[in-house]
Amino acid sequence: MKRRTFLTGIGAAAICPRAAWAQQPAMPVIGFLNVASPEGYTNYVAAFRDGLKESGYIEGQNVAIEFRWAEGHYDRLPDMAADLAQRQVSVIVANTPANLAAKKATDTIPVVFTTASDPVQIGLVSNLSRPDGNVTGVSQLNEALGPKRLELAHELMPAATLIALLVNPSDPARAERLIKEVQAAAIHLGLQLHILRAGNEAEIEAAFAGFAQLKAGALVIGADAFYNAKSRLLAELSLRYAVPAIYEYTEFTNDGGLMSYGGNIKESYRWAGIYTGRILKGAKPADLPVQQSTTVELIVNLKTATALGVTVPLSLLGRADVVIE
Repeated sequence: MKRRTFLTGIGAAAICPRAAWAQQPAMPVIGFLNVASPEGYTNYVAAFRDGLKESGYIEGQNVAIEFRWAEGHYDRLPDMAADLAQRQVSVIVANTPANLAAKKATDTIPVVFTTASDPVQIGLVSNLSRPDGNVTGVSQLNEALGPKRLELAHELMPAATLIALLVNPSDPARAERLIKEVQAAAIHLGLQLHILRAGNEAEIEAAFAGFAQLKAGALVIGADAFYNAKSRLLAELSLRYAVPAIYEYTEFTNDGGLMSYGGNIKESYRWAGIYTGRILKGAKPADLPVQQSTTVELIVNLKTATALGVTVPLSLLGRADVVIE
């Protein structure tokens, strides 16, 4: 009798494999929307996966990730966001301005953002401590540090009266906001500010190549998600064309850039992973306060300074959190 029951069970499973599979819970899918390219975000995606793991989720085991990379083509973001919304993914994770496209594409699917901007100012949320609707995330406020980077560039090259600012015209709202803030700081310091615009690799190289003709003392690289993916290129060009430059993240100085001043982008992506995991477990975005990173680091690469023939003032070296020799 027992043998007959056993055979019946095997037969039912063999006859109805789809019915047995249908009883398994569907694996949640995360839509990862990014304005840049995958090769420049390898470390950040790894940090995001680390955050997911801390929340109990491992890609391929109990969660899937669908990546959408705009490759610097900001105009592709609305269609990419709409596609993820149409696919009814469980959560959309996006950086600026991809996060704004995601918010516009859906008011039901949770959106977890990373941004260097003020999330209230750019319209992602109306309240940091209790975000409304389906959006929450992580902010570093690195964009607001543009004037401070100008001050540091001026301290590095005190004899210079002209400083250049590089911005990405593909994100005009951010670019104009940054120009306005840095221009105000330049006037306060008695400096002239020259604006350089570059939205792709060729334009970035052209901006660096033309830097010498400006007779500017230093270059401030504006906060931008596409530039984040090109930190190595930015560092290489600054050495090739002898441009004393300052950017926001340590990846720039690690790759040979002269100075960086800003937060930790990998930590932002780790927190985005943690928040995504919490949402997958049932938390509502409105109950997850926007995480704000207030820690910033000043990093100086003395090896690059020597190569550029720049003498870093002791006042800067004394305040640096990290000095690369």
